[in-house]
Formats: sequence, structure tokens, C-alpha cells
Amino acid sequence: MNISIVESKRDLDDFLKLPWQIYKGNQYWIPPLLKDLSETLDTKKNPFWKHARRELYVARDRGKCVGRIAAIVDDNHNSFHEDRIGFFGFFESINDQEVAKGLWDSARNWLIERNMNMMRGPVNPSFNDEIAFLLEGFDMPPTIMMPYTHEYYLTLAERYGLTKAKDLYAFISWSKNGISARIEKMINRIRGRTKVKTRPFNLKDFRTDAKKLKEVYNAAWERNWGFVPMTEEEMDLTLLKLKQFADPELVLFAEIGDEPVGVVATVPDINQALKHLNGRLGLIEILKFLYYKRKITGVRSLIAGIKKQYRETGIISVLFYESAKTVIRRGYEWCELGWNLEDNDLINKFDAAIGGRIYKKYRLYEMKI
Repeated sequence: MNISIVESKRDLDDFLKLPWQIYKGNQYWIPPLLKDLSETLDTKKNPFWKHARRELYVARDRGKCVGRIAAIVDDNHNSFHEDRIGFFGFFESINDQEVAKGLWDSARNWLIERNMNMMRGPVNPSFNDEIAFLLEGFDMPPTIMMPYTHEYYLTLAERYGLTKAKDLYAFISWSKNGISARIEKMINRIRGRTKVKTRPFNLKDFRTDAKKLKEVYNAAWERNWGFVPMTEEEMDLTLLKLKQFADPELVLFAEIGDEPVGVVATVPDINQALKHLNGRLGLIEILKFLYYKRKITGVRSLIAGIKKQYRETGIISVLFYESAKTVIRRGYEWCELGWNLEDNDLINKFDAAIGGRIYKKYRLYEMKI
């Protein structure tokens, strides 16, 4: 078994395609689109790499690829949080401690060489993408932009010496349960007190509303644990991708007068369509996607944020309430709410109050280096 840096086209191909081997026969894993994954890692196409650096590694046993990892330094993260944390990401491995150790050692040494004092992960490649290992909920497929990983990854990580950094929760809420009269009364009181109004994203004025979404998103999440504001280019790319499959009626603004003060973006769970494409997007796969897209039964609450000065007003509850009504009206059966930080008591209590229950948990790991 040896670990090597990804240098050749063959190395990169092995890195990208390894999950098909690791999850072979697993009915819950959803193959990612190879094109999307390749572009995420492409230092010329993904604006994230304008302020971050990375090294990719693959593990081989007698020539066969058996593991992969990325070592990542995000200069914006360390500047924003005033620390020296490096990350590992895109971790996949067979169930072999020697392979896992070799991968983490490679990432750790690369981070040490760049003067980092902590290794945290997995992040793929940032907190605005897929993060963490699955901790609970292995008998269900992931929703869009959420990870699915083997249970044995937790054991590999802890045997290596990685410890819990933070757990993340995902709630599920079922449309058939409706919305309680108590919640409706509470929402009416908040509306009367704050004079807040809600409206959907206006696709006809995409540029203006995209600017408002960026403003609220970066202001709302400013000091959340691990969060780093997106650059203008990163946000533009994210919104361009979301535009391809988002339902504008499920992207809602809260406004007081002309000021946007909050936003909730709920998106159809296109993983239900992507699972039929096996990672490819040729003509046949596009037709399959369009066919299965019509059969999507659930949604994921992807973005939820409120400006700091309005956090104690209950306006975020109004946004969730209006989103829930739209989800029900448009015929979706369920909504995943998350991920939420385990210690975000305000949002966790609200998700439970509207009938949600924790159905999946995820864990981020870290270690001093």
C-alpha cells in the first residue's frame, strides 16, 4: 500500500471514481455527477480556490485505488476566524486502518508544512458544500448537498485520534401533519408586531434578488461556528447552479419596508432524480433526469438566515411558516430541515415545534497537529 499525490489524469480519474467502488451495492448512496465533482476540485473553474489551496492524495494497494483524501487550507477561513485550521475533505477509504492512517498522515503533514495547528473535517471543500461524516441515519439516502458515508468511517477516524468537533442535525417534517393552529396564531402576532412581509424570489429580476440574497446570507451567518462569508464569485456560481433546479416559489424573502431582513431557500431533493444517472449527464441521462424530476416527493431547506438585529423578532418563524405552506400546496410529502448545529437551540427548538424530528446526525472531527 502506498500514498501518492494526484498528478496525472489517471490519478485524478481514480480519485473521482473511487466512491463507485467504495459504495458498490449500497442502495442508499447517491452517485455524484462526475462533472460537478471535477469542477469543484478544478482550481481554475471553482472560485473557492482563489483564496484556498489543496493537495489531493490517493492510496493504492498493488496498483488498485483503495482510498483518497484532500488537504485544504482556506486563507479566508483563517483570516475571518483568526486561527490556523487546516481541513481534510473528500475522504473515502476501504475499511482498513492502515489505509486511513496513511491518508490522514499525508493530509496532516501537508497542513503542518503550511503552519496549521489543527486539522478538521471532512469538508468538501468548504462549509458551503457537503461536510461531515454521517453519524446516524445509515438506512436512508441523503438529500441534495448532504453526505452519505459508511458507518465504519467513524471508527477509522476515532482510532486515528480524531475527536468530535461538532455534531449537526437534520430534521424531517411531514406535510400530512399540517400546521398547528397554535403556530398560525403565533405567526399572526409576529406579523402584526413587526409589519414584516414575505415574497418569493423574482426570476424576472434575477440580478437584483440575487444581490439581496447574498446580502442577507453573509450578514445572517456572520459569526456562526465554522462559517466563512462567500466571495462575490462563489455566491454567483452557487446561485447559478441553484437556478437550474430551484423552485422560485420556495425561495422566500422577509422584508420590512424595502429592506430584506431574512431569507429561506428550500429546494427540491433532486438526489431522487440523480440516483438514476450513475454520475453521468449525457443525452440519455438528461432525459432520465427530466423524467424522474417530476416524481420528486420531498424538499430540503437549504438556506435559512436572518440579519442579526432581527433575530429575536420571530421573523425567521414567519419565513418557515410560509415555506411550509408552499411545500404543502405544491404537493411535496416531506421537508428536510438542516443541517443545524447541535447547539443552535433556537432553530432546533423551532424545528421541533413545527412538527419536525431529528432523523439524521452528522459529525465533524478535528485534532491538534
